[in-house]
Amino acid sequence: MKKEKYHIEFMMGSASQSSLWTMIYDIEGLSEWFADEVTLYDRIYTFTWNKEQISAEIIDIKPQYKIRLRWFDEEDENIYFEFQLHKLELTGDMTLEITDFAEPDEKSDAITLWESQVDELKRHLGV
Repeated sequence: MKKEKYHIEFMMGSASQSSLWTMIYDIEGLSEWFADEVTLYDRIYTFTWNKEQISAEIIDIKPQYKIRLRWFDEEDENIYFEFQLHKLELTGDMTLEITDFAEPDEKSDAITLWESQVDELKRHLGV
């Protein structure tokens, strides 16, 4: 079954762009909410969950704005996941947009997992 792209956007309130960037790019930030442990070497992140390691390569980055990664075990080169930050003009609040891919019958579960992860991120940021 072919994976479908989806976007989800989260209101991050008054969190600063630099603090959000730290949480989506820096290994210490990512290990607070995204994975149990994170290492980065030569544009390759290694994420550890429950002693299982999975690596992803940075395929696009615009500092303070977005980072796009591709899992090494993903066969389709067009599939990635991305964190992108936006500042709302009217309020000055920040949003975090996540782009990911999932098989149609797994999309709901994938979104639920992202929601849980971002709730943890918000807790660490105090928003």
